Amino acid sequence: MPLPAFNQHGDLPVGVYPLSLAEALARFGAGSSQRQVVARRLEQIYRVARTNAYLARFVVFGSFITAKPAPNDVDVFMLMDDEFAAETLAGEAKLLFDHAAAQAHFGASVFWLRRQAAFGGEQATIEYWQVKRGGGQRGIIEILSEQP
Repeated sequence: MPLPAFNQHGDLPVGVYPLSLAEALARFGAGSSQRQVVARRLEQIYRVARTNAYLARFVVFGSFITAKPAPNDVDVFMLMDDEFAAETLAGEAKLLFDHAAAQAHFGASVFWLRRQAAFGGEQATIEYWQVKRGGGQRGIIEILSEQP
């Protein structure tokens, strides 16, 4: 299913839109050189996140998935299975699950929760990330795992 056009504010209409990583990169990673840089960051983050068997859902929100010509970074929310233990990670995976370290290393704002902490349910937790900093809502995307 193709993504809808941006609204008059340059945002996706409210909703959670499922995409493959390839579709997300094609739609949002083209254009300015800054968009291409941020797209490579997203690709790296997703690659690192997928090495973890406990990744349940991977959501992208913020300026990268808007019409903004040169987004500064990419914003990611990951929902993890309850058995996930961040303290056991090493290398880039450890950096990914530390907000400040992820910003410094990946150039991304990364947030995460375990499923058991998803107040109001998993879907409500995902939909929360549609809320804009200044108020209002916009659409977000969920990167779906590509099965071999």
